[in-house]
Amino acid sequence: MQLTSPVTDIKGVGKDAEQKLAILGIHTVSDLINYYPRRYDDYSNVQAIRAITPGMVTIKATIKQAAGRYVRRGMHITEAVASDDSGSTKLVWFNQPYRAAALKPDTDYYISGDFGLRSQRLSILNPSVELVGNFVINTARIVPIYRETKGLKSGQIRKYIREVSSLVNSLPETLPEWLVDEERLISRSEALSQIHFPASSESLSVAKRRLGFEEVFELTLSALMNKYELLKEHTSSITFDKKLAQEFVRHLPFTMTDDQKRVVWQIYQDLQKEIPMNRLVEGDVGSGKTVVAAMAAVMAIKQGFQVAFMAPTELLARQHAETIAKLLEPLGMGALVGLLVGGLKPVDKKRAHSAVASGEMMFIVGTHAIIAEKVDMHNLGLVIIDEQHRFGVQQRKKLETKVGHAVHVLSMTATPIPRSLALTLYGELDVSIISTKPANRKPIKTKLVPFASRAQLYESLKDQLVTGRQVFVVCPLVSPSDMVPAKSAEKVYDELSKKFLKDWRVGLLHGQMKSAAKEAVMQAFLDHKLDVLVSTTVIEVGVDVPNAGVMIIESAERFGLAQIHQLRGRVGRSEHQGYCFLVLSDNKAPSSRLRAVQSSSDGFKLAEYDLELRGPGAIYGTMQHGQLDLRIAKLSDVRLIASARKAAQSFLDKGESLGQFKELEGRVLKAMAVTNLN
Repeated sequence: MQLTSPVTDIKGVGKDAEQKLAILGIHTVSDLINYYPRRYDDYSNVQAIRAITPGMVTIKATIKQAAGRYVRRGMHITEAVASDDSGSTKLVWFNQPYRAAALKPDTDYYISGDFGLRSQRLSILNPSVELVGNFVINTARIVPIYRETKGLKSGQIRKYIREVSSLVNSLPETLPEWLVDEERLISRSEALSQIHFPASSESLSVAKRRLGFEEVFELTLSALMNKYELLKEHTSSITFDKKLAQEFVRHLPFTMTDDQKRVVWQIYQDLQKEIPMNRLVEGDVGSGKTVVAAMAAVMAIKQGFQVAFMAPTELLARQHAETIAKLLEPLGMGALVGLLVGGLKPVDKKRAHSAVASGEMMFIVGTHAIIAEKVDMHNLGLVIIDEQHRFGVQQRKKLETKVGHAVHVLSMTATPIPRSLALTLYGELDVSIISTKPANRKPIKTKLVPFASRAQLYESLKDQLVTGRQVFVVCPLVSPSDMVPAKSAEKVYDELSKKFLKDWRVGLLHGQMKSAAKEAVMQAFLDHKLDVLVSTTVIEVGVDVPNAGVMIIESAERFGLAQIHQLRGRVGRSEHQGYCFLVLSDNKAPSSRLRAVQSSSDGFKLAEYDLELRGPGAIYGTMQHGQLDLRIAKLSDVRLIASARKAAQSFLDKGESLGQFKELEGRVLKAMAVTNLN
């Protein structure tokens, strides 16, 4: 059997099991070996029967009096009595009719399960049972629990992994010997063996460190290799014009923050190089990233280079086009800004294409359709990506083929990402952070609202609506669900439009609507043809409605902190005071998470807190970054991450060849492709 062998080569895996394993993404022996447990049940403490208390327990006992019977509605119950020198206890299995015949009398078994009350009597319910003396996989040890699918439980997955354990034990090392020694890591084969069947909590911890280290090492190595590939590229230098920069700043209706000035200077230094810029500007909501992007753009335009600005939606593209045209107007460049989106009428699109090709349109604002469409770029020099998070090598090559040369790329995100995570996610990018907000922005007042006060909150909204302010109401669900006790957008829309705010113009927006319908509703809210917008999180990033003064988040406990912070950033974007109300689903005390978001307006601090509480998925979810697969490493483990990043740099500095480590090479190349295509 080889790592590349299909799972059907494993003893016990037939066609049915093959299909179920495929649902979990397991097709080969290697896939199975690298399918890590999601958690563990500790059954390693074997107790005497008289010492056990309610909860998860393990005993060593003989079994007597095993018998099964059918009860109401076809349910089958098997009952048995387990005994040791200290006493006896009852065992109960539900719908496992084979149990009674499988149990041998007067034979020692390890028995692990939940000791609890049933029919007024304490019993071990649905226990796992294994003969003493065998290599136990379900009892009397730390037992791995895997992500399961219908018809395929953890016990079966454990059995299959046990069948390939001899192959696990003989796996070759995937890291250089010097690195394993330097970092005091156990071998990969030992780590995989212990991750599936840990001998102790200590050996599990050591295995996690080895595999977590390797995850971050691989990811960082792939990012560095991408970065080195980029350094081989050549592009046109865009020189710094001090007078132009000063004139731009002089016409701004506000004073730039020190963070904005620092980041702009970093960008100007990048643009002057003949190596393409690849910088990510990370700024909290309302920190003024668009101004920074515009300052970069004017430098390129003044020297005859076109700029392409790509937004995630047509609505945002239209907003950016208006904002940027106003910023460039005092410099006489406002007329050079144009819109190129799929929603343009054929005649307008044809005119836009012509303006781009002739150089009449120097600042092209649109969606990613700018790259996809057959647009003849006049002389593209700079690409600005808003909320895309990545513009990989493959996309660069596609653009390069289109325009005939490499270009500078500036990416922007409003998702606050802790620095440790940003460096790991974006190792091939230079990261700039804008953490301060413009001086004229008032902090948004955030308040927790118990469910009992919900009606009172909506009644009080009328004071805001009378003054002309608009209101966002965000819900976690589109439609009501019996499974999830949370408010839905459709139900809240009905309540507000027919009851609480029936005299006001209320709109509904959610992700299941067609794109054109979503754009129309959002445009109506922008044009103040709606007073209240009930929505799901589709309004989370980017939408700028300066007149919106209130954000209400229903069933707030259903959202992550980073998500709530993003939503909160949709209001208070003008001189008026902004308010955010976090409405609870019930009258229980609010969680520490919600108290944290009430007391802090610092997105980076909240993201750090969210990372500690819920792991990186909290931030990936916000970023829609589904491809990154860190299953073991914790990004709050700063020391591990620093060591792994340093090791990746040393690997390249020493001139190590990936070809020597075939499995590592495969995973790194895959990571390079994933990070470049996102």
